[in-house]
Amino acid sequence: MANASIKDPRSEESKKRDLISRGDYTSTPGGKALFVLLRSLDPLLHYSILAHGTGTALLGRVGLRTLPPSLPSHTGISTIDSLGLSPYRLALLGMAIGSALKQNIWIIALSGESMSYGNALTISIFNTVLNGISVYAFMLSAMAGWTESSTSPTPLIVGGALYVTGILTELISEVQRKAFKSDPKNKGKVYSGGLWALARHINYGGYTLWRAGYAMAGGGWTLGAVVGAFFAYDFATRSIPILDEYCGLRYGEQWEKFKKQTPSRLLPWIY
Repeated sequence: MANASIKDPRSEESKKRDLISRGDYTSTPGGKALFVLLRSLDPLLHYSILAHGTGTALLGRVGLRTLPPSLPSHTGISTIDSLGLSPYRLALLGMAIGSALKQNIWIIALSGESMSYGNALTISIFNTVLNGISVYAFMLSAMAGWTESSTSPTPLIVGGALYVTGILTELISEVQRKAFKSDPKNKGKVYSGGLWALARHINYGGYTLWRAGYAMAGGGWTLGAVVGAFFAYDFATRSIPILDEYCGLRYGEQWEKFKKQTPSRLLPWIY
């Protein structure tokens, strides 16, 4: 993609509601480095919660019971076994690591737009808080009378499947778009191939899926449904209209043609 910035034709109101600087390819190594640092610290924080119960003492002071440590995994892989986590907790930590890795790949290799310090801080904290909700929901499952050994693995299995499907969908779609945009012959063209032929904002759909899956694995069916519904609503009412405005003004008839060819906005055949 060209390094030159493109004037953002949207209204000022739309720009204020968007955390991505559309069309602004100004080099911002400081903001991107802060983003990478904060997202890289996220798995360490959640390991501390899962392995040592960080923060659970405060929950206990208000009368909330949390799960005690369970038997650690024995995979035969020393690096994994040294973490001292049960299989369920190990899966939740893996989700934290996967989300941080995916988002750091995005900011380093896939996103050409600038990243201010403020946006790096906001986006990173938002994702860390969401991960924390899932982890603490798991820790609080003792409130329902569960022990870790009796906790049903079904939400973890279904949530894990949604997580893997969603995060791969988001990553692969963004890699496909990056490859298309990097070819000078495609300058000024709308990418409508690959996974983008299924939904116009397929990366947002992927994010919704893995966020719902992560929440489901940690907090069960209800939390997974609430988180999935929240992101579906936010993307439908805020992010997609904002991006539609930007793309419509930038690409004109190309974008209108793409909308007709690909009627699904977020998830294929659903919305």
